Parts: sequence; C-alpha cells; structure tokens
Amino acid sequence: MADADVIVIGAGLAGLVTATEAVARGASVIVVEQEGEQSIGGQAFWSLGGLFLVDSPEQRRLGIRDSHDLAWQDWTGSAGFDRADDAWPSRWAEAYVRFAATDKRAWLRRHGISFVPLVGWAERGDGRAEGHGNSVPRFHVAWGAGPGVVRPFVDLARRAQRDGRLRFAWRHRVDALETEAGRVTGVSGARLAADDAARGVATARDVVGHFRFGAGAIVIASGGIGGNLDLVRRAWPARLGTPPATMVRGVPEHVDGRMIGIAQQAGARLIHPDRMWHYVEGLRNWQPIWRDHGIRVLPGPSSMWFDAFGVRLPPPFLPGYDTLGTLRYLMQRNSPYSWFVLDQAIIRKEFALSGSEQNPDLVSRSLSATLRRVTSRTRAPAPVEAFKTHGADFVVAHDIDTLVAGMNRIGKATRLDPRAIEAAIRQRDRELANPFGKDFQIMAIRMARTGWAERLARTARPHPILDPAAGPLIAVRLNILTRKTLGGLETDLDARVLATDGAPIGGLFAVGEAAGFGGGGMHGYRALEGTFLGGCLFSGRVAGRAVA
Repeated sequence: MADADVIVIGAGLAGLVTATEAVARGASVIVVEQEGEQSIGGQAFWSLGGLFLVDSPEQRRLGIRDSHDLAWQDWTGSAGFDRADDAWPSRWAEAYVRFAATDKRAWLRRHGISFVPLVGWAERGDGRAEGHGNSVPRFHVAWGAGPGVVRPFVDLARRAQRDGRLRFAWRHRVDALETEAGRVTGVSGARLAADDAARGVATARDVVGHFRFGAGAIVIASGGIGGNLDLVRRAWPARLGTPPATMVRGVPEHVDGRMIGIAQQAGARLIHPDRMWHYVEGLRNWQPIWRDHGIRVLPGPSSMWFDAFGVRLPPPFLPGYDTLGTLRYLMQRNSPYSWFVLDQAIIRKEFALSGSEQNPDLVSRSLSATLRRVTSRTRAPAPVEAFKTHGADFVVAHDIDTLVAGMNRIGKATRLDPRAIEAAIRQRDRELANPFGKDFQIMAIRMARTGWAERLARTARPHPILDPAAGPLIAVRLNILTRKTLGGLETDLDARVLATDGAPIGGLFAVGEAAGFGGGGMHGYRALEGTFLGGCLFSGRVAGRAVA
C-alpha cells in the first residue's frame, strides 16, 4: 500500500522544488532525508545564490546585450557534447537555456526571489568566440544569497506540511529502492539516531530502527559525490592529469554519492561520471564547519597567477576565465596548488568569497552594506580581511623577499626564487606605461573596466603591483576544491530515470546533481556558472510537474 503519491529522496533545493511543485498539483509527498531538519536546503544554503539568466532587465539596465542565440552558442561551445550518450543531456541543455531566456526570472520573482542590480561576469572563457565561456556577464546574485533562493521553497514545504499534504522523514537513510515487476515502488533503509549537530557538521550514523515507504513515484534528489574524496579520485579523468593528493571539500561530507550507486543497483544508467567541476581557487577555511572545509575565491581579473614552481600561468588561464582549463594545466604539470600574487588595492576591489556565510550583506539583503563593501577605498570585505589575517593560505608583506619567504614557508612543492617572482611582476608592470601593450592579462583588465558594474565593484584600476602606495603585497596559496558532479543518472525530458536499455524505469525519477542537473549531464564537460542552482530549480520544476 502506498504511503504517499510521491517520495522525494533528499531535502536540498532540487528536492524541495520537486516536492512543492508536486503538492501544488494535488499530490501527497514524503521527503526522506538522512540528515536532520537543521540541514534543510542542502548545499544550496551554502551557495552565493548565483543564477544564470539571459537578456534580463538587470543586464539591459547595465547596457549588456544578450540573447538566446548568444547564450546557446556559449553553452554548446562550453559543453563540447561529443558522445552518443549526450543525446538527452543536450536536449536538457537546450530546454534549460530556453527557460533561462524566457520565463525563469518571472517564475523566480513569483516566488519572491529578486536580484542584486550588478550582474557578474563569471567564467569568461578560453578566448574563442566558438569556445568555452560567457561572452557577456550573466551571473545574477539573488538577494539573500543561497538561503534567499532556498527560503521560498522551504516556506511552501512547511505550509504543505501543516496542511497534511507533505511529510518530512528526517534522519531516514535510504539503503535500497524497492521494486516490483520492473517498477520502483518504494524505498527502505535505516532510521538514524537523532543528532542536533549544526548544519554542515558531520552527524552520527547510529542505526535505531528501519523503515519502508511506498509510493507511485520515487524521485532521487540526493546530490553528487563532491564530499567523498575517494569517489572523486576514482572518477577523475586522465584528461585532467593526475588527481592531487590533497584537496579541500567545497561541500559537506554527507554529499557522498550513495544514492547514485543504489539507483544503479536498481537498474538505472549512470553516464559521464568522468565529467566533474572542481575549482582551483580553494582556501582552507580558518573556521571550518566540516572536515577539510574549503572556500572558493571569486577573483577579479588582476591577480598574477603562478604555479607551485613560481612560473606565471599563460593565457587563457587567468583569474575568472577557464576553471577546468586551468585545473588541467596545473595537474598536467604536477602543480598540486598555485599562487595569486597581488596587493591591497586588488584584494580590496576584486576578492569575493563564495558562500552565504561569507557574504552577510547579501544574506541580510542590505543594499547599503553591499554598496559600502564594493566602494570601500581601504579595506577588503570583512570576511576577506579575516581570511587575510587568520587564513593559513595568506602571506602579507611589504617587500618581495619577505613575501616569497612566506610563500616558501607554507608551500611544499619547491622553493621559489624571489628574484624570478620579482622579474615576472616587473615585466607585467612595464606594460602599464601606455595604452598599448601585449600582456593579455592587462588587456583583459582594461576590457573589463569598460563595463560600469565591473569598474565599480569588481575590477581594480590598472596599476603597478610593486607600487608601495597600493600595498602591502599579498600572496595566496590556492588549493584544489571539490564541488560538482557534472555527470549523473540518465533521464528523459520528464526526469524519468532510464535503464541500461534506454527505456524509462517505471516510477523512478532523478533531479539536481544526481541527474547531472538534467539528462545525466546537461553541462557537458564545462559549466558557465550560475547553472548549478538553476539546474536544481529547473529539473525539480520539471519533475514535480511530471510526477503529479
């Protein structure tokens, strides 16, 4: 006997959207989650709240000319779809870009989600019109950051819970999908002991009982593998070089990929497990919440970038340009980490940190606090200054010799030569003497500053890094930070999970990261940013309507 019309496995953003869309269409829903109630919203809670929109009012007000055709060109150039298994992912990608260019913003606004008026230019690409990257700024940050994106769906779920249409089963770990005559009919697993650990902190796995729930539709919304470093290394593709021995985690440890394996045991088809999205600008959190907790730097274009051996990275491997290209470049050269070298003028203007907890002004929806942060003439944002003071990856000095001595103290790959670092900086600084020049990074900085928003909030005025007036000098050790699974369970355009023979498995659906954000990997090989939250929203919306 069915306990509900729909069971959703996972109380993250994709799961909440699925559940509330299904409830809105008359379905009864059980949301099963291995963590406690304090973890509602999942990974999305920790995010900056960036969303990919195309030809939005925010873009048009800033003079940014965008279009569906340009966005689709950028998406396909980045995705690089080249396998037979890309049939469903490419259809999902086409549907998602169309959604982002049409009713996505209006749908979000109906849920009370609004946006900071400055649009960010994330993932600027590899320098080719037909290649990877965003041709224009498209990164829209929601007021309230990640919690602001999650909150409307939490509120809808709570309302449905009060009305008796939705039930949360907290601390219920799914261990198996129940099947009957080739159809998935329910879930079973262990009830875990209550644990009131703070959000993100690892919880106990003590089993106090067991459960089984039945339903007409089961939706997997359990996330990817980014918190499981062993699985990340196992899936690491040869094209990205040798996986680093040391990485920091960009997501909590319970993002462990268990349900993907359980779905495979029930006959589901996993595609593109080798496609993944990890960052090269990870900091070791000086106030960690989970083990190996990493925070990503969201850099502007001006920091000089060196590998672990002190060699400046060539274009297009510049801050904010080509995430996976830079990762591949570093790993193929056995550089386990890298360095930003900059000064106070650059960090003040260009450094932001990913994560809701690192952006209290956005979380509190304070326009005045946000304006004070981006227009300060002396200090970087308070969370950045805190990392500069307390973070294990920061070196601050007033001269090159002291700076490089600090880099050698916290680096492990090789001893850096202060004269070589100084020579590279001086070569770069000489390119600023007139408006001409051949340094690609200087040209990129000048181009960025043609945009009003970039000039105001994200790109420092070009200046010599060795100018004492812009000091002190700063070096930042950057670690590899795990984040997203781009492949996943193969699904059709109704989010139905497909079996190894290509046919839908009756009663089984998948959304969010577990489904590669749609189809088993709608991003292909690379992402354009703002598309992970968006993929959770879109796939949850599709599945919630389909299961109902």
